[in-house]
Amino acid sequence: MPKVKRSRKPPPDGWELIEPTLDELDQKMREAETDPHEGKRKVEALWPIFRLHHQRSRYIYDLFYKRKAISRELYDYCIKEGYADKNLIAKWKKQGYENLCCLRCIQTRDTNFGTNCICRVPKSKLEVVSLTKSFLLCALQRGVRSDVKMVCVLQGRIIECTHCGCRGCSG
Repeated sequence: MPKVKRSRKPPPDGWELIEPTLDELDQKMREAETDPHEGKRKVEALWPIFRLHHQRSRYIYDLFYKRKAISRELYDYCIKEGYADKNLIAKWKKQGYENLCCLRCIQTRDTNFGTNCICRVPKSKLEVVSLTKSFLLCALQRGVRSDVKMVCVLQGRIIECTHCGCRGCSG
């Protein structure tokens, strides 16, 4: 996620309406970057940054595609200046990816078996088993191959993405 840098070109009309919200999100991003990360796992320190990046891109997406409150020129300016992630927005326009949290969740190269992230598995597909069974034992009893993304969840355990910390963006 690159830093937001402004060009010398003046912003288009309507910028003054969205600038306070984008400045507020930028300030929250700076705070998230400087937060202490002692006591957190390495990946947990990045979760607030991913959430704010998603929130900023979703704000621009909703203004342009859902509410039609900003012009194409202002939308293109926000994309060009780095206020929104054009690749993430492109995925949101496709069926099945409307609630995608980040692009890392659909990249298969970041997983052990070349599958999507756990947060992309619909919650209705996750099974609840007793605390005495392990993940591997449960998968073997169900006849599930180890490279298939069918996961047995222990009772009371929260499933969250290791990349961005979301708890399910499959819809």
